[in-house]
Amino acid sequence: MSSSAGAEGSSRSSQQQAPLSRYESQKRRDWNTFGQYLKNQRPPVSLSHCNCNHVLEFLRYLDQFGKTKVHLTGCVFFGQPDPPAPCTCPLRQAWGSLDALIGRLRAAYEEHGGSPDTNPFGNGAIRLYLREVRESQAKARGIPYKKKKKKKQQQLAAKLPLPLPGDSNKTAANHPLPL
Repeated sequence: MSSSAGAEGSSRSSQQQAPLSRYESQKRRDWNTFGQYLKNQRPPVSLSHCNCNHVLEFLRYLDQFGKTKVHLTGCVFFGQPDPPAPCTCPLRQAWGSLDALIGRLRAAYEEHGGSPDTNPFGNGAIRLYLREVRESQAKARGIPYKKKKKKKQQQLAAKLPLPLPGDSNKTAANHPLPL
């Protein structure tokens, strides 16, 4: 009886792994989706034969499921962030979603034994594509893209101006430079 209880306990402990974080769950889901996309190609593409062109095709394929209105150049609402009426322009994947997806797939590729040197998700063509999508969506939607500053830079900026050594009452901003 004790041996069956021990076996039962060990099977429970292996089943009770810590739940995956939201990021890890999404990364696994994205990896499985990309793998399924490759299998559905005619002819099917193995992961070992996957290259940046397959990744670019996958990103373009995903556009059909997007929820972000991206105005075409000829649309009267092109460049307007809040158009006053609906239009027939397509819905696309938002740049930020694609960028995050590529980050997760890049990490998953390496976790599944791929080399960083051969990672198709880290290829320069992918970065170029994402940059073009970002710029075109910013123009079309009238929303300029601004890179978020890192917290470290913000903390450093908050500490300035710094006092000079031996000058407890003056700051670097109003202290005259010695000649």
